Amino acid sequence: MNILAIDTAANILSVALSVSRADSNPEQRWYFEADAGLRHSEILMDMADILMKQGGLQPADLDLVACMKGPGSFTGLRIGFSVAKALALALGIPFIPIPTLDCMAASYSTWPGIVVPVINAKKQRFFTALYRGDTKIADDRDADAAAIAALLSKALASSVDGEKSILITGPDAPLLKDELVKLIPVGIHIDPACRKGRAMELLELAKKDIGMDTGENNFFTGPEYLRKSDAELNI
Repeated sequence: MNILAIDTAANILSVALSVSRADSNPEQRWYFEADAGLRHSEILMDMADILMKQGGLQPADLDLVACMKGPGSFTGLRIGFSVAKALALALGIPFIPIPTLDCMAASYSTWPGIVVPVINAKKQRFFTALYRGDTKIADDRDADAAAIAALLSKALASSVDGEKSILITGPDAPLLKDELVKLIPVGIHIDPACRKGRAMELLELAKKDIGMDTGENNFFTGPEYLRKSDAELNI
């Protein structure tokens, strides 16, 4: 299966391509990311085109397109959905959106404590969720540092001693850590690769999801923002 994965949820734009051919290795992958602020609309299609050429594919060779479902940047998510849906509709292939925070936490299932992926939601709030191992123990939410600290304290209370540590990942991990260290008296660690794209993780989760979701109904869905945009609030 040939899959294109598009991550536009945060400032780090990333695109990943998985290519499977009967006449070569079982799977080949190409990846590209750019830490270029919110310029997704300017460079996304160029990045995708470069990966397709590296993979030796034509658009008609794609079998699936995946993008971030949210939460994340309002503009970034809309761009990701628009491009992914347009490609899938034009090519007649499935389209699958995957929750952003699931992608951010996916690589850290072996962390002995709690994993906290985070995106700055502005106004001193964060988009976040909590994970322990392969399990999501607190759903996606829009919360301030105090609310996140209370949520973590409750989760830590049910943890054994070896699991009382916190790993914060995502592009705005340092910002949340600065707030949490004032509120929680346990070890808080920042993922050294917190500022990176998550298109590879998106690719992996999309491959697992396609077995349960054909993608046919996703054309009627949109991004999950968790809150209204400033423009909507000002109407």
